[in-house]
Amino acid sequence: MKNSTVSPWLRRAFIATMAALAATGMMQMPLARRYYITDIPGMAWAGNFFLVHKLHYALAAVLLFLLALVLTNWFRSWRDRIRLTPWGMARAAILTGIVLSGLLRVYRNLPGVTLHPDAILAIEWTHLGLVMVMGAAALLALLKKQSPYARKR
Repeated sequence: MKNSTVSPWLRRAFIATMAALAATGMMQMPLARRYYITDIPGMAWAGNFFLVHKLHYALAAVLLFLLALVLTNWFRSWRDRIRLTPWGMARAAILTGIVLSGLLRVYRNLPGVTLHPDAILAIEWTHLGLVMVMGAAALLALLKKQSPYARKR
């Protein structure tokens, strides 16, 4: 990766954060108990919904920090040196949708906030659907060997 446009630690932090968010997002559904993941030694915590939920929020905060770091660098210096690839643009748009629907989920979970059940369902399915589309897009980009989000100009 000598031609990488961003630092390797930022790329690795993004991939690790997205993978951990996907895992904790799935664990919020009762998948861990249903598929006996909680029976694996050291994985009993995966069945604790509230712990996994708080972990997901903490990881989302890390993701927002990384995105703020990238956006700040983009507007300060990167936009003159690098450009988004088509796969990068598509995944950035999907990621924007994931962040916005995630923020709506956080708002929905605030005490005293009551939304119509159809709105809740729309928010949940949008978030889950966009995460699945992001996973498929990342996998396709990797298979086509076009995984970088950006290239040098």
